[in-house]
Amino acid sequence: MQKIDYNYDKSLLKENIDRFPRARVVVIGDIIMDEYIWGDVSRISPEAPVPVVEVKHETKILGGAANVIHNMATLGAGPVLCGVIGDDRTGRQILNKVEQMGLKTDGMVVEPGRPTSIKTRIVAHNQQVVRFDRESKKNIGPESIKKILDFIATNLDTIDAIVVTDYGKGVISAPLMKGLRDLVRPASEGSIIIAVDPKTGNFEYYHKVDVITPNHHEAGTYCGFEIIDDDSLMRAGRKMLDELNCRSVLITQGKDGVTLFENGGETTHIPTVAKKVFDVTGAGDTVIGTLSLGLASGLDLKSAAVLSNFAAGIVVGEVGTSTVSAEELKKAVGG
Repeated sequence: MQKIDYNYDKSLLKENIDRFPRARVVVIGDIIMDEYIWGDVSRISPEAPVPVVEVKHETKILGGAANVIHNMATLGAGPVLCGVIGDDRTGRQILNKVEQMGLKTDGMVVEPGRPTSIKTRIVAHNQQVVRFDRESKKNIGPESIKKILDFIATNLDTIDAIVVTDYGKGVISAPLMKGLRDLVRPASEGSIIIAVDPKTGNFEYYHKVDVITPNHHEAGTYCGFEIIDDDSLMRAGRKMLDELNCRSVLITQGKDGVTLFENGGETTHIPTVAKKVFDVTGAGDTVIGTLSLGLASGLDLKSAAVLSNFAAGIVVGEVGTSTVSAEELKKAVGG
């Protein structure tokens, strides 16, 4: 397995970051609102052996596919979000937050009778006490799938890359992915990149994409064995390339960096650049977002993987879901 020795072209990577605002990227996936209720605990409830949280304040941030576009927007891009929200207060709040970032919302579909996904976390003394989810995991309706595909079809000539972010909440399905491939491949002759951040259990949907970015746990689950060393990592990467018939697989490995498998090409391991790893929350969103912007802006797979590895190295050094600015990324690249 080839290991990158970091004799990469720093100027090329930084020039590419400057091209992010011109990258035309559509993100399709599950749209989620992440709600945090912050407080302190000083006593146990007399009603049950549970802590009583005295609420101090609340925050709401974009999650799921919406966090991916947030990552891209922070890097200077103007991605378009496609997905489904409910006709409810949370859905309207998400629309408002997307608009406040200066991004378009015409790819977002409102499905009556379906709640907008919201995950609420109770945090006391910087530790999560409990999380509760309000959502539907049923597949979105045929009409919603048609609206998403019609939106893509209408805008094909303005798209460089399509990012599929699957959180298992029902937006990504076999019919949607087949419709997407049938629509994009003949029309673009491979010029439109399809990148997938997968969900365990849904890998059969992702055939014939350009790049798929599982973490090592997801890759191991799909392959049916635990990834514990270079040998099992190599077997997993090759198995995924062969069975999914995709152009490349990028397996993220936390503190061990990332490994890129190219169909008919090399296998390249890129060590982490993170000095400390505090929290991997949202790192996958950062990887798929930065990787896709790199590819959409003209980078080759290896260079785009190196750039996404730098971005991930920044966010894992922060507590909680984080994003990376273009200037932070340039500074990390160095030179």
